This record gives sequence, structure tokens and C-alpha cells, in this order.
Amino acid sequence: MSLQVIKKFRTRELTAVLKTKRLQLAEKAPAVPNPFIPRLNPESGRWAPPKYSLRQQADLVKHAKVSNTLHLLPPGPKLALSELQAVARPESDIEPWSQAIVWEGEVKEKKVAGADIGNRLYAGRKRMFKGHKWERTLQKRTTKRKWLMRGMKARIMRFKTTYKRRRPSPLAPARVTGKAPKLPF
Repeated sequence: MSLQVIKKFRTRELTAVLKTKRLQLAEKAPAVPNPFIPRLNPESGRWAPPKYSLRQQADLVKHAKVSNTLHLLPPGPKLALSELQAVARPESDIEPWSQAIVWEGEVKEKKVAGADIGNRLYAGRKRMFKGHKWERTLQKRTTKRKWLMRGMKARIMRFKTTYKRRRPSPLAPARVTGKAPKLPF
């Protein structure tokens, strides 16, 4: 299945090139426009978007990794040039769709902060900007809780002694004040 996807991609992209440049194929690899990167139209001066979207590129890269044909794909945003160079290429390619091709166009690799450690989302940020409110305030609450728990024994003893002092003794005579108690209404 994965090999068929890669074969279909290659034949679709190389059909015109293989027909017109069949004689040159034996001598050197033909240059083909890279469908993974945007191209500048020389006539209008406008940029045309890539032929394959980032999602389609990612799917092709996944299929190529499964079928061990990563060397047949052009470099792009989802497949860095360094990854392609690290892949071992087979020595003999018998089929015309698996011939060596030179892809035209320059792929600019973006340097993403935190990609080397696997934390691209929050690299270089002081605090996280997503999540539930309880997740964002969790650290502050735990530090406050730890601080309060340090003096908890003294706080409990203070409360118990204060409560004992307020409570009237059942054996002591009742205090009589000169005024009658006020009614709440």
C-alpha cells in the first residue's frame, strides 16, 4: 500500500520529464521542479503555492518511511534535506519511476527553538499559555499550601486555646449584666 502511494506520486510528477528526457536519463539525472515548495512564476512575478499541502506532504513522508523509499521523495518542509542525506539509497534502480532525480528549488529549513529537546511549543516562554485555569494556577496554590502547612500545628494549638478561653465554664456562676439582652428585631 505505502509503496503504491510513493510510486503513484513519482509517476505523476515525472511523467512529462520521463517522456521528454528519456535519452538524457541514462547520462545524468533530469532536473524536476520540486512540488513541495512554492515557486516563483517568471512571467507574472508571483509566487505559486506548493502543489502538495503540508498534510499531504506529511502523509507521503509517513508512507515512504514505512515502505523504505524515503530517498525517492523531494526535500520539503516535512522532510529536511539532512534527513534525506542520512537515508541509505539502493544501488540499482531498475524501474523508471525510481530513477535518481534532481529536484529544482531551494528548501529553506527553519530553526525552531526547542526542537532539539522536544519542547517546541513552550520553548523560550516564561509561562504556558494554554490549559485549564486549575492547571495554570496549580503551582501558586501548591506553594501557598506548603507555606500554610509549615505552621499548622501552632495554628491549631492557638485556635484550641482561644476557643477554650471563650467558652464559659459550666461550674461558674452566670454573669448578670444590668441590661436586658437586645432582641434581633
